Amino acid sequence: MMQALEYFLMSWTDPYLLFLTAAGTFAGIYIGAIPGLSVTMAVSILISFTFKWHVNEALTLISGIFLGGVYGGSRSAILLNIPGAPAAIATGLDGYPLAKRGEAGMAIGLTTVTSVIGGFMGIAALAVAAPALSEFALKFAPRDYLMLAIWGILLVGALSGGSLVKGIFAGALGVLISMVGLDPMTAEHRFTFGQVQMTAGISYVAAMIGFFGVAEVLVQLHELKTRAVRQDVSRIVPSWARVRKHLPLSMRASGIGVVVGALPGAGGDIAALMAYDHAKRSVKNPTRPFGQGAEEGLVAPESANNAAVGGAYIPMMTLGIPGDAVTAVIIGALYIHGLKPGPMLMIETPHLFWFIVGSLVLANCFLLIFGLTGIKLFAKIVETPKPILLPLILVLCAVGAYAINNNPVDVYWMLGFGIFGYFLKIYGFQVGPVILGMILGPLMDKSYRQAMISAEGKPAQFAAEFLTSPLSAVILAALLLTIFSQTVWWRRWRGTV
Repeated sequence: MMQALEYFLMSWTDPYLLFLTAAGTFAGIYIGAIPGLSVTMAVSILISFTFKWHVNEALTLISGIFLGGVYGGSRSAILLNIPGAPAAIATGLDGYPLAKRGEAGMAIGLTTVTSVIGGFMGIAALAVAAPALSEFALKFAPRDYLMLAIWGILLVGALSGGSLVKGIFAGALGVLISMVGLDPMTAEHRFTFGQVQMTAGISYVAAMIGFFGVAEVLVQLHELKTRAVRQDVSRIVPSWARVRKHLPLSMRASGIGVVVGALPGAGGDIAALMAYDHAKRSVKNPTRPFGQGAEEGLVAPESANNAAVGGAYIPMMTLGIPGDAVTAVIIGALYIHGLKPGPMLMIETPHLFWFIVGSLVLANCFLLIFGLTGIKLFAKIVETPKPILLPLILVLCAVGAYAINNNPVDVYWMLGFGIFGYFLKIYGFQVGPVILGMILGPLMDKSYRQAMISAEGKPAQFAAEFLTSPLSAVILAALLLTIFSQTVWWRRWRGTV
């Protein structure tokens, strides 16, 4: 026990490791706030610099960047309605309306505190319940991941102004776009129209920047003469009464984030979406209507996506299976340093587990410090006159899109999706479900094929397995309930019509 405590506190007591954790968290926040510069990209680049480092130094820096980057995406989502990462898409739904009301300081302060709460919940789950949660994650069959992805598409009805039809259409459109490129199993061309440039597929990050950045700029051109709203940044740190009011929702959303984060391949974006939907269904009297600046619409997704960080470490540390794209890169880093993630890692080097837990706790503390600073400077972005701000946003979008693969084709995709997203917004469609469809599409594709292979290609056996497995039956019931909850019969039963 004393040895575990010693390794837990190692990054706290070593000045150099303390500095690396702080530097990683600070860099992660500001990298995450720039659309196109994802956490995965930052960690991937970092790995190449840590080949000759001691493994402890590499892991502390990575822990800081991971936690900081997941949180950082919320800042640009709130201020500019351009999520810095897919996990921040749900945050922008209520964060941006708050910024338009002049409450960006309060919104960022609240997201910082709830992100830290979610981070501590995820780390606690990693430390206490890692073996149990990882065993639960192993029970998910391909058909369960398929239904989880379909459920995610259906949940976009909650993100589309209450219109399930528009949500499904936008989500299905995103799935269709995700199919462009080479078939992952047969390498046949899909929707490439004979163009070599399309064989690599379409980057969802370029599409995200176009749909949220360029489309928003085009929409704002209609309000070019509108004066910028002055942001109230006099009180950034939320009051204890406000935090206490939202604490139950934050705890529930963190629980969702931990469980979803522990599912291999799920990640914080799905966790944030499910937590937002949970908040919309469970909160009876939100501070404002959801989609119009509800504080609960910030608390739920930000608690969940940071809690998913600790959840994603669970299958990585105990099974050697990445919980998301970032932990897949971290597994590569561990192999480079001569370690083998999985059950033997916990047996042969248990001290490393407690060292990572301690580094994550320290990074979460730095997240609170750095997250509550620099907000006044960030808030000035919203107060910039639109004739100056909008061209700067376009330049930032172009740089972010180009930085994905250093390929100008991504910039063209960004512009095309931006124009398309502008027309979607004009006709009342939300663009968030399109991006979520692009993210969930590959998971649906792979899971469906694996499920059909396990059913020996027999549709009847494939359908029967959804009812014979208790876990599959529960997910199917939740999926059907989501559909039913969007009907007029549900609203009559609830007495809301």
